[in-house]
Amino acid sequence: MRIVSLLPSATEIVCALGLTDNVVGVTHECDHPGAARSKPALTSSVLEGSPSTAEIDRHIARLVHHGSSIYRLDTERLHALRPDLVLTQELCDVCAVSYPIVERAVRRMEGATQLVSLEPETLDEVFATIATVGRLTNRSRQADALIGRLRARIRRVSAAVGGRPRRPTLCLEWIDPPYNCGHWTPELVVLAGGEALAGTPGKPARPIPSQLLQSLRPEVVVVMACGVALERSIEEVRQAPQIMSLAAGELWVVDGNAYFSRPGPRLVDSVELLARILHPEAAGAPSRRVAKRLR
Repeated sequence: MRIVSLLPSATEIVCALGLTDNVVGVTHECDHPGAARSKPALTSSVLEGSPSTAEIDRHIARLVHHGSSIYRLDTERLHALRPDLVLTQELCDVCAVSYPIVERAVRRMEGATQLVSLEPETLDEVFATIATVGRLTNRSRQADALIGRLRARIRRVSAAVGGRPRRPTLCLEWIDPPYNCGHWTPELVVLAGGEALAGTPGKPARPIPSQLLQSLRPEVVVVMACGVALERSIEEVRQAPQIMSLAAGELWVVDGNAYFSRPGPRLVDSVELLARILHPEAAGAPSRRVAKRLR
């Protein structure tokens, strides 16, 4: 089976099921596992240079308003690869190439290419997505085993932090403007022993009004900017007075790009990381490679 993954989380799922050699095309953002970086990239960003989160927000708002995607799809290369299965999504126009663009490209292909949209919004739906990919690729047994291992790790986290006071935690999925946490992230906070402030479980993240932001008084703030690596996030947070003034207790920045942004197996890594931030006495300290405390 020849697989094209137009979603980083789908690439991670397919590779976790032992199908790395079957992947013939990915996105320019597919960087995990390492073998994904050697696959042909079928997408690119229309955003030039290294814009700030504020600039990205303005660009995205303008492009989406005009019905454009922030990604380009190399349709000629996609056709040349002759995939049997194309994995994409309709959940978010910012996370990957817009579904209508992919659908049009696949419709013009010769042969029977299957197009599947993956749209999990909760952790259980992420596990269901893994099972779906397993069925599509004749890897159901491997998918069930992977889900079992992931659930076992979550149970270990719950056992470690169980009975400890839940720490009021504000997770921010964007820096400028500050966005709350949505979809699966509030659930991850609860599993890690926290109380998710201003989250929207199972729904998209959204900007937090300034008045609400200043009234929350979290014990812990965790900045997990969607698609933004750790060092870049740290630089921007240091220049964001709204965020720097938030936490009376702790202010953390994590690698949102590697973990919380992608609805795949590494969401369980994200639960473990949050547990180390919120309850280090029970779960151990987080690695400075993926999380840094600014205050």
